[in-house]
Amino acid sequence: MKGKYVFWILLVFLGMGMVFHAVPGEAARKKIKVSRQGKACLGCHEARSPAFVKEWKLSSHAKNGVDCYTCHKANKSDPDAMKHNGYTISILVTPKDCSKCHAQQVKEMTSSHHAKAGDILNSLDNYLGEVIGGAEAVVVGCVQCHGSKVKVTANGKLDINTWPNTGIGRINPDGSLGSCTACHARHSFSAAQAREPEACGKCHLGPDHPQLEVYEESKHGILYKANKERLNMHKKRWVVGKDYSAAPTCATCHMSATPSQPATHDVGTRISWTLRPPISRKQENAAKKRSNMQDVCRNCHAEPYVKGFYRQFDNLVNLYNDKFAKPATNIRKELIKKGKLTKANFDDKLDWIYWELWHHEGRRARHGASMSGPDYAWWHGMYDVAKHFYNEFLPEVKHVAGPKLYKQLSKKYIEKDVRHEWYVKGMSKEQLQKTQKFYNKRYGQ
Repeated sequence: MKGKYVFWILLVFLGMGMVFHAVPGEAARKKIKVSRQGKACLGCHEARSPAFVKEWKLSSHAKNGVDCYTCHKANKSDPDAMKHNGYTISILVTPKDCSKCHAQQVKEMTSSHHAKAGDILNSLDNYLGEVIGGAEAVVVGCVQCHGSKVKVTANGKLDINTWPNTGIGRINPDGSLGSCTACHARHSFSAAQAREPEACGKCHLGPDHPQLEVYEESKHGILYKANKERLNMHKKRWVVGKDYSAAPTCATCHMSATPSQPATHDVGTRISWTLRPPISRKQENAAKKRSNMQDVCRNCHAEPYVKGFYRQFDNLVNLYNDKFAKPATNIRKELIKKGKLTKANFDDKLDWIYWELWHHEGRRARHGASMSGPDYAWWHGMYDVAKHFYNEFLPEVKHVAGPKLYKQLSKKYIEKDVRHEWYVKGMSKEQLQKTQKFYNKRYGQ
C-alpha cells in the first residue's frame, strides 16, 4: 500500500512538472512584443501569408521584439520606398537594414568574397550566360546565387527581371552589398539553419564548384549524416570542441567559433589558396589565414595529421598549376599573340577546351583535395584534367598552330617537364613490361 501511495504522489508531481513546463512556453508566445505598425502588418499577413508569420513567431526576432515594421520600414527618400496601407516601407531588407542590430556581422560580410559575388555581372561567366546562353537563363540561374543588381521601377516597386533575388552578392538599391537571407532564410532567420551544409549547397555544388558533393563524400560529411542530432545547432554559442564534437559542417570550418577564435561572417579569413582562377595562387596574408583554419582542424586532429593534410593539399595544387594550368594558359596566350586565335572568348574550339580544363575539371580537383574528397580529387578532377589536356587540348593546339609552331610550343612548355615524357616519347619498354607483369599477377591476363 505504501508503495502505491508513493507511485501516485510521483505521478502527480510528474504531471505538475509537465504543466509547468508547458505553461512558460505558452506564456512566452503571448508575451511577444509587437509595435502598433507591426500589429497592422500581422493583421493582414496572418491571413494572407500565414506560414511566414508562423516562422517569424518562432524566431529570435519575435522573442526580442523585432517585428515586420522594424525591418521593412523606410524613409521617403529611400530609392525603393513605397506607400503600403498607410505606411512607408521597402520590400527589400538589406544588409544596411540588418546592420542596425548586427553591425559587426554585416561589416565582416561586406568585406568578404561573398559580398563581391555580384562582380559576375562584369565577368566571363556573365558573358557566357547572357550572350551564349541567354538573359532569361541568367535571371533564374547565375544571379540567384551571385546576386543581381536590383532595379526599382515606379512607386518603389522592384523590377521583376532583377527580383526576387537572394544572391549572396546582390547589389541593393541603397548601395549595400549582399543578402543576409541567402543563408538565414526568411522569416525565421535561424542561425541553426545557416549552419546546415545544405544552406551552402544552394550555390556550392555542380560541375565547376562541387563543394557540397565533395563534403558529402568526405569523412566529415559521413560523420555529419551519422551524428547530426548530436551537433546542438540551436545553441547560441556553438563552439567546436565544447558545444559539439561529432562532426563539422561548412560553417564549422569557415565561419564558426573555436575555443581560441570568434565566429566570423567573412568566409575568406581561413582560406589560404584561391582555387577559383585558371592558376591557383596564395591569398594575401595566406600564412595567417592558414593558421586560422588549422586552429579549427586541431580541435579534432593532432598536429602531424593537420600538417600532413596540408602538405598533400599543397602538392596537388602545385601539380595542377605546374603540370597543366601554366602550360595551357601560356600556350593559349602565345596562340592569341601570334594571331592563331582571336582575342574574343568562346569563338574557338580551343577556348572551350581551355575553359572547362580550369573552370570545371581543375576546380573539381582542387576542391576535392582541399576538402578530403578523393573521388573529386582524382576521377572527377585530375583524371579529367589529364585526359582532356593530352587528348583534346594539345591535339587542338597542334591543329591551330600548325606543325612548326606546335613543335616550338611543345619544346618550350611540355618537353622540359619530365612528367610529360610518357606523352612525348611514349612509355619505355621497361615500364610496359612492369605494367604487364603486374596485371598478369593480379588479374591473370
